[in-house]
Amino acid sequence: MSVSVEIDLSESFKAYDVRGIVGATITAEAVEAIGAAFVDVLGLAGHHVLVGGDMRPSSPEFSAAFARGAAYRGANPKMLGLISTDELYFAAGSLDCAGVVFTASHNPAAYNGIKMAKAGAVPVSSDTGLYEIRDLAQIYLDEGLPVSTEAPEGTISEYDALADYAAYLRSLVDLADIRPLKVVVDAANGMGGLTTPAVLGDTLLPGLPLEIIEMYFELDGTFPNHPANPLEPENLRDLQTAVIKHGADIGLAFDGDADRCFVIDELGDPVSPSAITALVAVREIARAQAAGEQTPVIIHNLITSRAVPEAVTAAGGHPVVTRVGHSFIKAVMAAEGAVFGGEHSAHYYFRDFYNADTGMLAAMHVLAALGHQETALSEFAAEYEPYVSSGEINSEVEDKAGAVARVLAEFADGHGNNPANQGVIGAASHPDLAGHETVVSTLDGTTVTASDGSFWFNLRPSNTEPFLRYNGEAIDSKTMELVRDGVLDIVRSNA
Repeated sequence: MSVSVEIDLSESFKAYDVRGIVGATITAEAVEAIGAAFVDVLGLAGHHVLVGGDMRPSSPEFSAAFARGAAYRGANPKMLGLISTDELYFAAGSLDCAGVVFTASHNPAAYNGIKMAKAGAVPVSSDTGLYEIRDLAQIYLDEGLPVSTEAPEGTISEYDALADYAAYLRSLVDLADIRPLKVVVDAANGMGGLTTPAVLGDTLLPGLPLEIIEMYFELDGTFPNHPANPLEPENLRDLQTAVIKHGADIGLAFDGDADRCFVIDELGDPVSPSAITALVAVREIARAQAAGEQTPVIIHNLITSRAVPEAVTAAGGHPVVTRVGHSFIKAVMAAEGAVFGGEHSAHYYFRDFYNADTGMLAAMHVLAALGHQETALSEFAAEYEPYVSSGEINSEVEDKAGAVARVLAEFADGHGNNPANQGVIGAASHPDLAGHETVVSTLDGTTVTASDGSFWFNLRPSNTEPFLRYNGEAIDSKTMELVRDGVLDIVRSNA
């Protein structure tokens, strides 16, 4: 490998994965160094290392480069070819091997990146070795790979995980006896175009009572139809139109690497990820209780709807709240022995899936729940959406701490003067909300909750951008709008 000093890996290594612009901040030369560092930092010489990639044009070249670096340092790369991110987690869990998938998830076509897992699908993050891999890879990139004296160069083999992945998911959720459902699936030219036919189609016998209407199943990392980010409402419009046009029972939208899944009801309206979290949680609680668990644990992050812990408690489970982010969720999943976890961003985690996130398994649970009763999805999901949400709203603010302090001064006046962190909304600035007692939490950002349960909101600063992110929820639209508008006016007053 030739020596290079032009790539600064700190530009592409994030807290949980690697993402960069192909040819600028991530190159095949850099990836080869990362492959070598991955083996050395995690002590994988002599072990198999899984390597796969999504449909982005650079993924095959990057996969090959990573395998060269890993083999040079004594590992035995097992090439998975085209895979979704949750296929990597399945393979890492079922084979008990560390591995990587080349993907930039929902990022535009110019990007690619790496998601890493240790054996058993344990995540690699900034707290568990990611930055050590970065730093060693930078040395290898700048100075060249050292000659290995501890292990001979590894050998490269191949493994197609798709059939085993599909069979495993089908073993977890039985869809054979549901009522017939018409399902529109928008794969956004991403990896859902490969995994959906394998899991929900007729690849495995027996066939399922599902009529799958395919949208954008052609694997194309240039994303010719729309960006592969279903979190943005405009990227759901084609699916919403198709659901209504075909008279479908449900629509499913996957992101680029197919580890997230968004749900559209028969009216063309999105079902919130919080409602999906609650729905799946209730199913997983019942299944765990049937197997003998008295109070199954469910994990949710602090900006999911309050309907989630309420549904979990009502079903006999124990809700545990965490910070936002998959590394936090997975760590608490393992520590608590939780059966399931969900986030507002449509990441869904399953104990039976090695505590990892998989959009496909969540979709199967929704199909099973819908298919075992006659109620339309819009009515069924409404049971899990009793509150009105603001959605996530970004404000560009340089002094994020100052903006939060101004909000607390008006929405939780006096919160810092007592051990309970309680406050009250003043009458002068917000007469419609005056007198509400509030409680402040700083678990992740700043959360202000009305003591009577009528509303809550959270302000979280972005770690990488000058954004302050607002999420809120209330018992009705009027209250949600009053709180949302009042907080955002304060946040943006000195923007």
